[in-house]
Amino acid sequence: MLGGPSLLVRVIVHVLLYVLALSMLLPFLWMVSTSLKTRGEAIATDHLSLLPAGWPWEWQWGNYLAAWEKANLGDFYWNSTLVAVVVTLLSVMHNALAGFAFAKLRFRGRRALFFTLLATMMLPFAVLLIPIYVAYNEIGLVNTFWPLILPHYFGNAFFIFLCRQFFLGIPQDLIDSARIDGAGELMIFLRIMVPLAKPAIIVVAILSFQNSWNEFLGPLIYLKDQNLHTLALGLYYFQGLPGQGNIANQQMAATVMMVLPVLIVFFIFQKQFIQGANLSGIKG
Repeated sequence: MLGGPSLLVRVIVHVLLYVLALSMLLPFLWMVSTSLKTRGEAIATDHLSLLPAGWPWEWQWGNYLAAWEKANLGDFYWNSTLVAVVVTLLSVMHNALAGFAFAKLRFRGRRALFFTLLATMMLPFAVLLIPIYVAYNEIGLVNTFWPLILPHYFGNAFFIFLCRQFFLGIPQDLIDSARIDGAGELMIFLRIMVPLAKPAIIVVAILSFQNSWNEFLGPLIYLKDQNLHTLALGLYYFQGLPGQGNIANQQMAATVMMVLPVLIVFFIFQKQFIQGANLSGIKG
């Protein structure tokens, strides 16, 4: 009998999806529950247990204030915010411009240049680590934020590819009409392409912010001064402070405070993020 899936099949599929979604949430739930426990509960709790008994008897909200003060999270938050915001702005601007050029502009060597750009995605970061560090050290940029920011000034191959694919879905007739009316390429980009490609641009912004906010290896290599440490690096050293050791409650409280900005940004722009990830473009 032809037709859609039966009610039983739909129910089973939805139940499986809910179970899988819950399994993805279990580590986060454990982190939140541990952050609200006393020191004794954090030591005694089986870390694999996520049953209701694993939740604290009395929620210790003071763990967040203690972690904020002990780990000096205020400075780390400022450093991470500064780097992440600058990186996001540069990434959105330059990747969108490059994607527009590869999608809509016609110039000699465009295809070869684009394939060369995609080929750089195959290079592992470990291969480039030493020469890049030597270059930054030679020009005196080590122990500054510049090594974390400058690479995004030149774009990211994946983000450029993402923007290009979205721009390809925008009808060429719109651009040709604007050119006939005397609009230049920059005007076309700002007045036509950017508004229509807002979902894809938001995807680039969210991923850039998330990658920069969570980055650990870059700050570990380039930032020697503790006053310049970002949040990810600060949390790493937080576990070695006196009184921490294997105590997880304040460590998890600090981790929750680190994860929170990324979650907030995603939930605010989740609709546009999903639209951009689908690369739907304009359907004529």
